[in-house]
Amino acid sequence: MGDSTGLQFVSPYAFEAMQKVDVVRLAALSDPELRLLLPCLVRMALCAPADQSQSWAQDKKLILRLLSGVEAVNSIVALLSVDFHALEQDARKEQQLRHKAGGSNGESILVSQLQHGLTLEFEHSDPLRRLRLTLSELLAIMNKVADSNGEFFLKSSELFESPVYLEEVADVLCICFSELPSLLPIVDVAEALLHVRNGDWFLCLLVANVPDSFNEVCRGLIKNGERQDEESVGGRRRTEALRQLCQMNPSQALNIRAMAVEECHLPGLGVALTLDYKPVTADEAVSPLVSYVSGLLLGTNSKVRTWFSMFIRNGQQRESSSVLWQMRRQLLLELVAILPRSRSTHMPNDGDMEEEGSSGYSGLREEHVVKASALLRLYCALMGIAGLRPTDEEAEQLLQLMTSRPPATPAGVRFVSLSFCKLLAFPTLVSTPEQEQLMVMWLSWMIKEEEYFESAAGVSASFGEMLLLVAMYFHSNQLSSIIELVCSTLGMKIAIKPSSLSKMKTIFTQEIFTEQVVTAHAVRVAVTNNLSANITGFLPIHCIYQLLRSRAFTKHKVSIKDWIYRQLCETTTPIHTQLIPLIDAYINSILTPASKANPEATNQPITEQEILNVFQISQGEGRRQRYSITTQLLILYYILSYEENLLASTKQLALMQRKPKSYSAALMDQIPIKYLVTQAQGLQQELGGLHSALLRLLATNYPHLCLVEDWVCEEEVTGTLPLLRRMMLPSNTCRYTQSQLHQAFQKLPSSSHRLMRILEHLTLLSPGDLIPYAEALTASMALLLEPAVPRRILQTLNKLWMGLNTVMPRRLWVMTVNALQPSPKLLRQQRYTQNDLMVDPLIVLRCDQRVYRCPPLMDIVLHMLNGYLLASKAYLHCHLKETADFDRQNQSVSNLGVSDTPEVTREELKNALLAAQDSAAVQILLEVCLPTSEDGDVENAEPEGGLLSDLREVQCLICCLLHQMFIADPNIAKLVHFQGYPQALLPLTVAGIPSIHICLDFIPELLAQPQLEKQIFAIQLLSYLCTQYALPKSLTVARLAISVMGTLLTVLTRPKRFSFFMPTLPCLVAFCQAFPPLYDDVAALLVQVGQVCASDVATKARDIDPLIARLQYMKEKPQEALALGGGSSKLTLPQQTAQELGGTDPDVQLCYCVEATFMDIVSTTLHGL
Repeated sequence: MGDSTGLQFVSPYAFEAMQKVDVVRLAALSDPELRLLLPCLVRMALCAPADQSQSWAQDKKLILRLLSGVEAVNSIVALLSVDFHALEQDARKEQQLRHKAGGSNGESILVSQLQHGLTLEFEHSDPLRRLRLTLSELLAIMNKVADSNGEFFLKSSELFESPVYLEEVADVLCICFSELPSLLPIVDVAEALLHVRNGDWFLCLLVANVPDSFNEVCRGLIKNGERQDEESVGGRRRTEALRQLCQMNPSQALNIRAMAVEECHLPGLGVALTLDYKPVTADEAVSPLVSYVSGLLLGTNSKVRTWFSMFIRNGQQRESSSVLWQMRRQLLLELVAILPRSRSTHMPNDGDMEEEGSSGYSGLREEHVVKASALLRLYCALMGIAGLRPTDEEAEQLLQLMTSRPPATPAGVRFVSLSFCKLLAFPTLVSTPEQEQLMVMWLSWMIKEEEYFESAAGVSASFGEMLLLVAMYFHSNQLSSIIELVCSTLGMKIAIKPSSLSKMKTIFTQEIFTEQVVTAHAVRVAVTNNLSANITGFLPIHCIYQLLRSRAFTKHKVSIKDWIYRQLCETTTPIHTQLIPLIDAYINSILTPASKANPEATNQPITEQEILNVFQISQGEGRRQRYSITTQLLILYYILSYEENLLASTKQLALMQRKPKSYSAALMDQIPIKYLVTQAQGLQQELGGLHSALLRLLATNYPHLCLVEDWVCEEEVTGTLPLLRRMMLPSNTCRYTQSQLHQAFQKLPSSSHRLMRILEHLTLLSPGDLIPYAEALTASMALLLEPAVPRRILQTLNKLWMGLNTVMPRRLWVMTVNALQPSPKLLRQQRYTQNDLMVDPLIVLRCDQRVYRCPPLMDIVLHMLNGYLLASKAYLHCHLKETADFDRQNQSVSNLGVSDTPEVTREELKNALLAAQDSAAVQILLEVCLPTSEDGDVENAEPEGGLLSDLREVQCLICCLLHQMFIADPNIAKLVHFQGYPQALLPLTVAGIPSIHICLDFIPELLAQPQLEKQIFAIQLLSYLCTQYALPKSLTVARLAISVMGTLLTVLTRPKRFSFFMPTLPCLVAFCQAFPPLYDDVAALLVQVGQVCASDVATKARDIDPLIARLQYMKEKPQEALALGGGSSKLTLPQQTAQELGGTDPDVQLCYCVEATFMDIVSTTLHGL
């Protein structure tokens, strides 16, 4: 709004005095300044005040004295003397008239007839007519604004343009607004004033006389403003008006700027206010303009970023007087102000550079480094996000700043990194050969000074690693990775075309960093001490990782093993995210050659001795482990992942005739795998994905260390209750040594109380603290098999063993198996190793026979057996995988054309061996469940002791294990039942193994076997299953069994018939008891069996016809037959008769067995009713 130039605006001093009603400061104003505020002051003096205090009375007198000498006061008093009520009514009528007329200039109610122009009418009019003239003109403009639909227009108004009467018009305008606030909303008035000349001056006077309306006016103007104010006349006038308002009230400038950002309107206003605003205490590091524009472009609000970027793009096309060019000029001035004084476009030769390097050539001053970094990021945002096209002058000065050399401070390291990334992001800044030479010299300086900067600045992440990383990316042509690196360092997403990096790629790969130089330099870079996720930036580990991925080390025969080992040893929590990918890439470079032409081009694995050094634990008092838990977990991850990848790559390695060395079993035995994983479980937040990766590798390669029971037991050992018990343990309690524990075991049973005291104390220790006592506890287990040992000692030992099992299971199992071997008097003892037990898990069951009747120790044995069965599966799988591909490759080389039959046979043999192993274990455990001669007394004493016997407890433990085995692999259940086991165990297995119901699936197949023993076992098993699980499926299988029995009756010979039906006929009672609908089928079968037997007996002239008649009678009238028989007491008669006649004829015995079965069925059926 250049049309108000030369007019006097309200000063900030005067506006503040009006806001605070500071009469003293108002009295100090000059007459021209006071003239602008007269409307408000006159109203203060004349209107009745709400404040009746004495102080205000004094202030009012001072105001009256102040006004008494001003001539213009009289005209304002005359304006206040009119009838505003009548004026408001006429104004509203005129509003309605204009609204009906559609905004056309028709008749006016406020101004009836105009003899002359508005200016002359205003000059000759009385106060009332002046009010009417001004109000009529203002309402006309407001009405036109409302009907303009946002299109800007400039209304030519003689009244608002005449310089002679501007002050009188302003007085009338202020009085109208003050006396008619409902007729003239302040925001609408402000909008109307934007459409007349001198509108910003009138608006400032209006707001100055009503200072409380400042925020309302500004917010209204911004809300109704344009999204891009520089593109239209209306936007520029609105911006200028708001700038004048903020110059009048500078304390609110930043709030008005925030309003513009919030509404995403008038971007030029925000920049202009930032340029106008001079803070009282300016930040020496970063200027307000840099902070403001950086916040808009680099903030999280994408809407604001897009809005301001559009302002930058559109503003570049305007003339140099626009706000954008003012901003660019100011930024350039700030940039030049911090440039080193010695910088110029003249490039000294190398000798000059060396001479001036020591004297601070091109040195950026330390106090300017942070500001320079902020300016670099801002120019990156302007060019990359907002699309700013720098002028030649801007590009030249930017390049001078980027290639300057900061002091060796953390801020200096950050500045160099930003400068380097800006060069990569905007290579067009380097356009001439002189500029390219300047850049190369600066990059060479970076390489030379990198180590000094890192040591002097005291930072772990230096720009040297970034240089290496970019060089590696260029060599491997990973341009997208360079773009990601640049965007990450700059902290903004910039669209960089890969093709724009071609010049930089040539400079890097041919002049500065050849691939051989990169690899040789990378190995010499020191590892990062105490590497963790807290250390940000680009580190040596990033460079090594990229070189490993590109196989540069193997290509140039540079050994990287020692560097990786040293870095793994220098780690701590929280774990750095690059460590696991580094290990994976290293393992891949060990196993997979860089090229098929050179299969030996691989890295060397970490040696076993180096691995053992990591796990050596100092046992002395006050000494700690040499390596952190993070290092140990990473090395463990490396070993497990290496072994897994080695197995997965056997086929490819066999084709290349390569067989990398696997780590020995002896090494794995010395690593506390379970203890480390347990420790990792408590550090999951700090270890990132390492814990889950270790669990995956364990589940694959060491399933025996991932038993569900172990995890459950671990919760009991490491849960809240054990923790509270350990916290209550006094620090000065008696400490027992391993020798004391060993002596207490040796003196059993006399030292039971002392041993119990020691064991109870050990239960309060954590599993890790129990490790020193493991050998003493396991070595003396055999002593607990003596008869006089208290049960509580056995249970406490079991608890301690389970606690130790959570931290050292493999070593503990070997010691326990060796300790529980039979006495040397009975058998020569052998010391088993871990490998022996994995090859033959049944060694676990070759223990002292007394263990089978000692439930706490039997629980331990069963736990170990389950673990070693799983370990044996994993061991055989790995063994087969290790040897199969190499053997097959050798076969194919020696015997071309041989099929894969040997491979199939190997897999089948392995599965057969595992099945035989599992079934043998099950059969041995079932045999253990059978009572022995020593258990006879226990069974006889059962009425006194009930079922609480050692045998019963062992049976329960075995049934629990068998249940788990059957669930894990139902084929084991099928194999065991096809093999069969003593019929006496059927009540125990069916009742004690819940998963045995799966036998219903294969009983039909078992019935179809040709062996009579298997058919008998199937029917006996089915009879117990029907009683235990009366399901529809059981009914179906029972019908099938009855049908099979009927079929066999017709085909079996007399001896086989006796052998088959004598044990199976009693099973029919259970069928009928479980499923009464089977009664008819069973009765028919029994009659049929009886008829066959009776016919055979009749050939021997033996009178057996009454038997057949009784059977028919019992079938047709079971209740009467039972009554005639005298009830259940008669049921034993046929059995007794059979016993008497048993030696005479099998058919007679079978006949009486049929009758006894019939009577049992009838009895159970009727009693069930």
